[in-house]
Amino acid sequence: MFGKLSLADIPYHEPIIVGAVGAMILGGLALFIALTYFKKWGYLWSEWITSVDHKKIGVMYIIVAMIMLLRGFSDAIMMRAQQAIAGTGAEGYLPPHHYDQIFTAHGVIMIFFVAMPLVAGLMNVVVPLQIGARDVAFPFLNSLSFWLFVVGVILMNLSLAVGEFAATGWVAYPPLSGIQYSPGVGVDYYIWALQISGMGTLLTGVNFVVTILKMRTTGMTLMRMPIFTWNALCTSVLIVAAFPILTATLALLTLDRYLGMHFFTNELGGNPMMYVNLIWAWGHPEVYILILPAFGVFSEVASTFSGKRMFGYVSMVWATVAITVLSFVVWLHHFFTMGSGGNVNAFFGIATTIIAIPTGVKIFTWLFTMYKGRIRFTTPMMWTIGFIITFSIGGMTGVLLAVPGADFVLHNSLFLIAHFHNVIIGGAVFGYFAGVAYWFPKAFGFTLNEKLGKYAFWCWLVGFYVAFMPLYVLGFMGMTRRLNHYDNPDWNAWLIVAAVGALIIGLGIAFQLLQFYVSIRDRKKNLDVTGDPWGGRTLEWSTSSPPPFYNFAHQPVVDDIDAYWGAKEKGIAERKAADYQDIHMPRNTGVGFIISAFSLALGFALIWHIWWLAIVGTLGMIITFIVRSYDDDIDYYVPAAEVARIENERLQKLANQA
Repeated sequence: MFGKLSLADIPYHEPIIVGAVGAMILGGLALFIALTYFKKWGYLWSEWITSVDHKKIGVMYIIVAMIMLLRGFSDAIMMRAQQAIAGTGAEGYLPPHHYDQIFTAHGVIMIFFVAMPLVAGLMNVVVPLQIGARDVAFPFLNSLSFWLFVVGVILMNLSLAVGEFAATGWVAYPPLSGIQYSPGVGVDYYIWALQISGMGTLLTGVNFVVTILKMRTTGMTLMRMPIFTWNALCTSVLIVAAFPILTATLALLTLDRYLGMHFFTNELGGNPMMYVNLIWAWGHPEVYILILPAFGVFSEVASTFSGKRMFGYVSMVWATVAITVLSFVVWLHHFFTMGSGGNVNAFFGIATTIIAIPTGVKIFTWLFTMYKGRIRFTTPMMWTIGFIITFSIGGMTGVLLAVPGADFVLHNSLFLIAHFHNVIIGGAVFGYFAGVAYWFPKAFGFTLNEKLGKYAFWCWLVGFYVAFMPLYVLGFMGMTRRLNHYDNPDWNAWLIVAAVGALIIGLGIAFQLLQFYVSIRDRKKNLDVTGDPWGGRTLEWSTSSPPPFYNFAHQPVVDDIDAYWGAKEKGIAERKAADYQDIHMPRNTGVGFIISAFSLALGFALIWHIWWLAIVGTLGMIITFIVRSYDDDIDYYVPAAEVARIENERLQKLANQA
């Protein structure tokens, strides 16, 4: 009845796992008691769980990402602590199999369940507002996408408490990920967590391609779109083109493991190198899926806090498009050392070097935007300046690794780990944090505490350099990746320094959590219903903060790149209530949540071979979707009188504040 699942699969003999799972259970129980005591379940269901409002969905993405950041960072701390103490003559506190699961989980969590939801969250909150739309093109699909992502998060965390996670590394190369060398359920957790959440990501990409191409307000041509929206469009195109490759690759690996196929085995005509090619044909565009939205954030922030228009708007757009195209022709630089031949390596080395050119165009564009501007050193701007310095260093090490001869020496060393974190933390993560700080008052109507935000920034910046610069040195000293112990005493001091750097980053995360707590506690002191605390230049700032559920009482007409800034300069006044009209809006629905609940049952059943539960999950999803297709009550009209009431209340608040 329970397939392969038994009591022996509960890792109660592992004190670290028991402690972590116990903390998660206690936290969940405390949350359940609090929601019950304050009678918030009805509010949570009606306002958040069933919501199709793009802003609320975006906020939920970011909340889940921050929770998973704590989980992924705890893995990083454990790895750094293990390596700091597991020098000559010491074994450390983590057994090898557990350590292997930790570094795999760390990579999977940080890429799929921290970085990706931050991308989706910022796009959800901002893009419809920037293009003057009332919602995304497919609101129900947006809700379903989020809850499918949450299913992946749940499966990822379930692997900690029931069974194990993959011990293969975050890209799960065969033959190690095959059934012969990984007979447990760890790789199955990996497959189904990524398949289900990846389906949600693919649907998000489709949704935003259609939204940006078809939902723009009057006058907003492609070359009048804000830079962040351009980056979101290119990111969505990359998602639509790349994620089906991941889906197909994991499906082939599933067939190998479940049905004894031999796509990725040396016997019977298979080839592990096919998996490597496929996974990186997805994986390198994925790197740009992570970084392009951050580039968009920096463009908005640099322009706003320099008090200037974006320098070189057209150049920035074409640089973004160039990166989008070139990201698909550089994947093989991830395995220069695997015998592809000199000609192939030369092509991909040159392509990798070329892709640095449009990235460099972006760096200089931000610098020229700041040049002779009236720069305000707010928290978002500090993240931006920290990024420019840190990412440039990471980019230069990337150009070095683009040389096949150098990559032959460095490819399996900690130098590569330092480079990857240099561009992902110093690029993508800094960008997401800048975006959260910049658009937080847009989403919630009050600003974040600036002092604590700057403390968090400095801890992250200093902690990053202390944690990862030693890894460059260790890479040159010959230390390879994924070691859980070593016998070279010269490495130990550098690894202790790296562990200290991780602790400093942990202090930065603590300051961020404290910043959210203090800002929410003191929100009445920082209310900003004007919608424009920073003096923003783009359209999202033209509505109140937080925006009403319909975003715009009147959809704006755009005649300039900096649409909102131009409207402010022209002194365009508010329209009168008599001009308001009925507004067509989607209705909230819990169908996405229910379908995802059945998909969770299906994923868990397939991991543990509980076939009756797999049938229930499959039928439940199909039946729920069919029932939804016959639902005629999926949208409604907000009466003009209701719109007038909401807008008059907002104008009254503005008058009172003035």
